[in-house]
Amino acid sequence: MNDLTRDALGWSPFYMSQLDLIELETLTPARIATVHRDRVVGFSEIGTLELTLDPGITTAAVAVGDWVLCAPEQHRLVRVIDRKTELTRGTEYHTGEKQLIAANLDTLFITSSCNNDFNVARLERYLALSHDAMITPVILLTKADQTDDPDVYIDQARSLGRDLEVIACDAKSDDMVSLLAPWCGKGQTIALAGSSGVGKTTVANALTGGDALTQDIREDDARGRHTTTGRSLHRMRGGGWLIDTPGMRGLGVAEVAYGIDATFPEISEQAMRCKFRDCAHETEPGCAVQAGIAAGEIDPERLKRFKKLKRENEHATETIAQARDRGRKLGKMYRSAVQKKDRT
Repeated sequence: MNDLTRDALGWSPFYMSQLDLIELETLTPARIATVHRDRVVGFSEIGTLELTLDPGITTAAVAVGDWVLCAPEQHRLVRVIDRKTELTRGTEYHTGEKQLIAANLDTLFITSSCNNDFNVARLERYLALSHDAMITPVILLTKADQTDDPDVYIDQARSLGRDLEVIACDAKSDDMVSLLAPWCGKGQTIALAGSSGVGKTTVANALTGGDALTQDIREDDARGRHTTTGRSLHRMRGGGWLIDTPGMRGLGVAEVAYGIDATFPEISEQAMRCKFRDCAHETEPGCAVQAGIAAGEIDPERLKRFKKLKRENEHATETIAQARDRGRKLGKMYRSAVQKKDRT
């Protein structure tokens, strides 16, 4: 008996409201579990489905975690349902597109470890992506059992946001399921993100009961080799779903201005009080951010990282906009040429 009910898979009124009567009667909702070069695999109430894509839909436009409508008898994916949330990252800007990481997430476990891998700037990048996507971030610090003072890492992580949940753990311990239970219940979807070698696969195995291979850590830099090579959807012991992702050392930001402001609230809120709207927060008169630094309310190192992310985001956003505009112009030229040819 198939126990993959829609509710168990994370279906909600948000998705149901997008279906018309004909679609309800003729098509089957499915949730994408894996994406391949020319096909996808989805979970549904009638079982696991391998689907080809209808014309106009490419695998680049489908993410693990997506809800889709399909015609199972023809093994066809007909339509991708609008997402509740989507996690993306900046990619090669000449394409005019960002890279889809996962869809319809509730929580992002930003995973680091209590060793040389720990990097606040990298954590802030993940937080910016998560906040911008309106996905709840949780920082998961692994290998806490392998350091003499895990509080050093915990305190640094907690300083990266207000009411930010930070959990230090031993990923191989028996209490991982209960420790992360509040985010892993029926119908909930999480993803693990972080560098290679921080223990994501070990955490995933604990949550799902799986036995995916893990690999040893390189002693010279505390990093590991990639274990997960693709994104995939897995049922967790607590009834929710986990999207495992490959380790990502390069993590560009693009079109995430809101997420950056939300990651640095003590800076963005003060910036609204600056005398000049285009204040660079350096030596300008009436700079509320510099006043906050002088009062000990803002960490100057945080300001440096905030400004760096802002510059990168502005450049990437502008470049993506230019690429999209170029694509629209090329498309218009192509259509015009075809129409001219048809008239001759």
